[in-house]
Amino acid sequence: MKIAIIDYGMGNLHSVLKSVLFVVQHTKSPATAFLTHNPEEVLSADKVIFPGQGAMPDCMKSLQQSGLGDAVAISLKNKPFFGICVGAQLLFEKSEEGNTQGLGHFSGSVKRFNQPLQDKNGNRLKVPHMGWNTVRQCQNHPLFKDLKDNAHFYFVHSYYFAPDDKNIILGESEYPTPFACIVGKDNVFATQFHTEKSGDNGLLLLKNFIEWNGCNE
Repeated sequence: MKIAIIDYGMGNLHSVLKSVLFVVQHTKSPATAFLTHNPEEVLSADKVIFPGQGAMPDCMKSLQQSGLGDAVAISLKNKPFFGICVGAQLLFEKSEEGNTQGLGHFSGSVKRFNQPLQDKNGNRLKVPHMGWNTVRQCQNHPLFKDLKDNAHFYFVHSYYFAPDDKNIILGESEYPTPFACIVGKDNVFATQFHTEKSGDNGLLLLKNFIEWNGCNE
């Protein structure tokens, strides 16, 4: 089994690869994982991980210039697919960040946290939202196998998912009000937080993805 981690010049690529290889080694999985900027290698892979980090306009431009856009669009339709951070935001139709058009796999947009934000005690909350936060599981999903509800994951973001279809929301966090931080449908699973920075919980999600057949049952 081949797992392609898409390299379009943006994202915490080597940390993602290192995390996946760690899981492969410790579970003795027959999978192989690799970074690639070659569309043909993405298309021939069995599974795809789509990371991203930085400004969405730059990420979208880099994706288009690399020639990987079509390979990503095809992979979204026919194989287990994991989007991470900006790689997840790119799956929506548009983003308020630079008024950027996304890939449109999910209907809806990516919105900026409105300021000023305050917690329940009246303390100011900074944007970007940065650090560990709990994630509530909104639905059952194979990638949640052995993962405790309200587990902690690591976030770094100023923008959040605003899907039109609430049925694709798999997980929520709060800052200070609830926002969607995991979305997915059919063969696609995507997180706003960084799995590769989320310790054992992030590694467990990657393990479950490696074992996933792309079905939600």
